Amino acid sequence: MNKLQSCCFLLVLLLAANVNAQKTDTGNWFLYFGNQKINNRWNWHNEVQYRNYNFAGDLEQLLLRTGIGYNLSENNNNLLLGYAYIHSEPYVAGTDDKLETDEHRIFQQFISKQQFGRINIQHRYRVEERFVKDDFKLRLRYFLSLNIPINKKEMEKNAIYASAYNEIFLNTEQNQFDRNRLYGGIGYCFNKSIKVEAGIMSQMMANNSRAQFQIMVFNSLPF
Repeated sequence: MNKLQSCCFLLVLLLAANVNAQKTDTGNWFLYFGNQKINNRWNWHNEVQYRNYNFAGDLEQLLLRTGIGYNLSENNNNLLLGYAYIHSEPYVAGTDDKLETDEHRIFQQFISKQQFGRINIQHRYRVEERFVKDDFKLRLRYFLSLNIPINKKEMEKNAIYASAYNEIFLNTEQNQFDRNRLYGGIGYCFNKSIKVEAGIMSQMMANNSRAQFQIMVFNSLPF
């Protein structure tokens, strides 16, 4: 096992230890991320997330997100303005009853990518204006991810890769800490534009924690 594989293995072990330390049921998220290049500068982001309390069928949340982005440099340093619709069905504490809430978001984000050898790094900074019924909230998010191809030198056709990310959410009012998401998984590149990934994400909030199994599809086929 080389150094890169050892690092990936340790990341997964650390995540597994964190998840096992929490007494929680595991939910399942099906995620689709589309990023379509319009021309050398402009791109269209489109996203669907179907989140369940169990493997499938017990809906926790449906999230639809879209936006238009502009690259400040060639294929990098992307500024994006977008909109998201979120339908949530949280359980009423101590019962089998659910509440239904709808949220509308406007968001702005900046994504910067870096590469060091085989290691692909992405930073994402996002500001969200959240509208839930008559309530307005402002939230800040920072996302850091790593993709490391295992059997090839680059993220190309037939590459198997290790993936990890951490994202922290901060509110601008009282109770500034909202949540933190830590993830580790394995992915496969069908080609440079299509890849699939599966892994475990631990979502830690102020008063509880929950593990999620994630199945993700990434599509960057251009128009």
